[in-house]
Amino acid sequence: MILTTTDVIQGAVIQSYLGIVTAEVVYGSNFLRDFFAGLRDIIGGRTGSYERLFEEGQRKALAELEQRALRLGADAVIGIEIDTGTINVDQSGVLLLITATGTAVKMR
Repeated sequence: MILTTTDVIQGAVIQSYLGIVTAEVVYGSNFLRDFFAGLRDIIGGRTGSYERLFEEGQRKALAELEQRALRLGADAVIGIEIDTGTINVDQSGVLLLITATGTAVKMR
């Protein structure tokens, strides 16, 4: 399975477009991670725990995207975009959202 952000795959011919595929990964808040991120906000620097969380989330979203494309019979997913966001649950909680979207295709 080829996963790419480009809209073409060099040397390949797209036989058919199977549709848009999406995958979402949602993480809940974590008190310790939020506490240490707050400290980093005060003293400056990178927040490694959040960087690792988003890296893991992107990997999981791409893996899920691949599985959904395989169920459609795809050989590749082109035009992939990864987006991040938050979902406000209430005044005390935020969920982190990572979404991957692309077009599943069958190649010749």
